[in-house]
Amino acid sequence: MLADAARGFLDESAPVAHLRGLRDAGKRHDPALWKAMADMGWAGILLPESAGGSDMGHAAAGVLAAEMGKTLATSPFLSTAVIAATALRQVADDRAAQAMAKIASGEVTYALAIDEGRKFAPEATDMQATRDGNGFRLNGTKTFVVDGAQADRLLVLARTDAGLTLFDLPADRDGITREARAMIDSRDAAQVDFSDVAATGDDVLGKVDDAMAVLKPALEAGQAALAAEMSGVAAGAFGMTVGYLKERKQFGTLIGSFQALQHRAADLWCQCEVTASAIAHAGRMLDSDPENATLAVSLAKARATATAKAAVIEGVQMHGGIGMTDEFDMGFFMKRARAGAEWLGDYGYHAEQVARLRGF
Repeated sequence: MLADAARGFLDESAPVAHLRGLRDAGKRHDPALWKAMADMGWAGILLPESAGGSDMGHAAAGVLAAEMGKTLATSPFLSTAVIAATALRQVADDRAAQAMAKIASGEVTYALAIDEGRKFAPEATDMQATRDGNGFRLNGTKTFVVDGAQADRLLVLARTDAGLTLFDLPADRDGITREARAMIDSRDAAQVDFSDVAATGDDVLGKVDDAMAVLKPALEAGQAALAAEMSGVAAGAFGMTVGYLKERKQFGTLIGSFQALQHRAADLWCQCEVTASAIAHAGRMLDSDPENATLAVSLAKARATATAKAAVIEGVQMHGGIGMTDEFDMGFFMKRARAGAEWLGDYGYHAEQVARLRGF
């Protein structure tokens, strides 16, 4: 029921043509679309009812993310409603409760500022938060901050005296400079510079020197939801390709009747189904046993990355020359698959996680 409702809304309000329109207009975010999503309760899907959320869980968040992937809907759902919401849920204080309520209402959006190098590596964070009286001074640069140019607040990972600390900062605080950088899929991924940015103890999310206690569940929630979105990307590309095979004729014959193309389509369908199963399992693990969900989450992200790549490559090839043109939508799916592959850990990162946890 949730999937059907989401599909109906997205087909009408955020089809692929909507993304094309945003790109052509030089925009990377549609506040009205996000407000509509929040009004339907999507922003609070992982938040408790006390904060205005519905507390439906990670499996349900994956359902929404997958439907968004099918139409390439552009929104801060992953960074705000999934990652930030999960991080705030780890902290039981009034400030976190107020922040969650603002997320659920759609009033505030977040971005995650952790990456510094070319690859996802939170533990290798080098940005410094030095002691300054009862507070800190942050200096450094964060790259690939998805939704960072539009976000109201930033979750910032920095190195303190004895470990890593996570800060929840307003994006307009003195010393923070954001440079919007469009990704290949026309979404926002900013570079954020921190120059002597003041932070107090109230800005710390969780405990000083213990960021991963808050950040690890949030990252795994984001990775699982991103995997679900990428499975939606694969499904959207697959559906478009099968539709074309049923319509395109060569020498008076539907190309869908060619056995070689049938085999390729059948193989891709099997990959999509196996990946959907892995993603559903990751959602169940996050809901029922989050302390032991890492293997399921990394397996889902690795499979979703590989499946989305296969789906868009097959889509372009089976469409032939038209698949390479900007006027045709398949290229948008290919670009989203490529950007999603890098965010929150690429195939190699998650394959290594799976191998390590399986004892190889």
